[in-house]
Amino acid sequence: MPDVQQTQKTSQNLTLSPRLRQALEVLQAPALELRTTILSELQNNPVLEELPLNPELTEIPLDDTSSESSQTESDSDPQKAELDFKDNLDRLLKLGADTKDDFDQEATSYTPDDALRRQHFFDSLVAETSLQEHLLQQAQQSDASNEEVEALRCLIGSLDDRGFLTIDLSDTEALKVLSDQVSPTTFKKAAQLLKTFDPPGIGTADLQECLLTQLQLQGKGDSLAAEIVTHHYERLLHHRIPELQKQLKATPKALQAALNTIAALDTAPGRKFSEDHNRTILPDVTVQKDGDQWRILINNDYIPKLRISSIYKALLAKKTLSSKEKDYIREKIRSGKFLINAITQRQETLERITRELLRLQKGFFEKGPTQLQPLIMNQVAAELEVHETTISRAISNKYLKTTWGILPFKYFFTAGYTDHKGKGVSRTSVKEVIARIIQNEDARRPLSDQAITDELAKRQLTIARRTVAKYREELGIPPVHLRRKYDLA
Repeated sequence: MPDVQQTQKTSQNLTLSPRLRQALEVLQAPALELRTTILSELQNNPVLEELPLNPELTEIPLDDTSSESSQTESDSDPQKAELDFKDNLDRLLKLGADTKDDFDQEATSYTPDDALRRQHFFDSLVAETSLQEHLLQQAQQSDASNEEVEALRCLIGSLDDRGFLTIDLSDTEALKVLSDQVSPTTFKKAAQLLKTFDPPGIGTADLQECLLTQLQLQGKGDSLAAEIVTHHYERLLHHRIPELQKQLKATPKALQAALNTIAALDTAPGRKFSEDHNRTILPDVTVQKDGDQWRILINNDYIPKLRISSIYKALLAKKTLSSKEKDYIREKIRSGKFLINAITQRQETLERITRELLRLQKGFFEKGPTQLQPLIMNQVAAELEVHETTISRAISNKYLKTTWGILPFKYFFTAGYTDHKGKGVSRTSVKEVIARIIQNEDARRPLSDQAITDELAKRQLTIARRTVAKYREELGIPPVHLRRKYDLA
């Protein structure tokens, strides 16, 4: 029988209380997500009520509401409140009732404009269709057999973010991994059917097939553009226009028209579904110039204004409630006050961070992205006397509206380089300079990465050529041979 012993040991563990966890969630949540959290809390905490969205009611009362004698002149009739509370107490204690419906009409009055604004907000929250959902819906509506639909389902699941197939249809073992219930022949039929789905070019094996499929769907399978993609793809890819013209013996006008047709094709048909075109970015903070001074405006439009219901303050002053009932109300009041304070703290933290960014990135706010300075979160955390993780949570998924556009807060935190004067230059600023150099280049003689490196050196910025190439790719700018323009006239 093995030896069994009992031992004691001391260890330290960091445990987050539910309220501290809630405070961190409030700090980290963007405005719309925070609104959802607050509306959920309104449903679960009967002592909380939402103020109308009127300018004169934007202040949040933070007085001590835990006292049983706390009562204001605007409190409702205590006797009526007590009757309403007594009638619903059992249901409230079970936390299964929609207490907001019971008390909203008495505690909060909404104007027609408030109601319209509120409805517009909920109507605006629409779910976007994913690429897979879009394709599966077409598969269900097609004339495909059950086996072909199953094959389509497997193929759709194997698409990459560009919409290209990631599986070789000639690899029978790989097809068995997808589904051992579908034959290779059915997979090939399903793959051909998938190419007819929207968006055009979906389900192809590579870029060349994607372009050719789109041309065929447009009825241009026998066009000069299709011939270029089919037989001269490498010359097209490397932009060898003079060679193309010589091989095809086409007129400059016809060749230019064919190239324009190819240029209009979608090189990644699936990517439009992963991009977020429909969602409007709401800035959490706005910074604007007012004369010689900068103003910081915190966006409170989508964050409900809360207060503790006067009904429950009045009830605590009565002696007719049991200790259990009073404990329940006190706990809900404490919880409500904690949420109100957490929201206030969130907004104040955003304001303090923005004020510090105004000081440290003054050049950016005055003159634009090229003046962005290297900055790390530790610097701001040290100035505000908070932990670096607090800064990270506070700016997560938050946006700042500036003269130069709406930018994520993280945009202002970037490493950088040192120029000849010892002054810091951020990577974002370097990218901006590279973009401007390429924008102003001669399209017939575009600059190579080394030429861009030399141009940066003339501006006292010493950066390696491979770094320039990396930044150019991150900017989505093609290499020199793909940027060269030819005069075909």
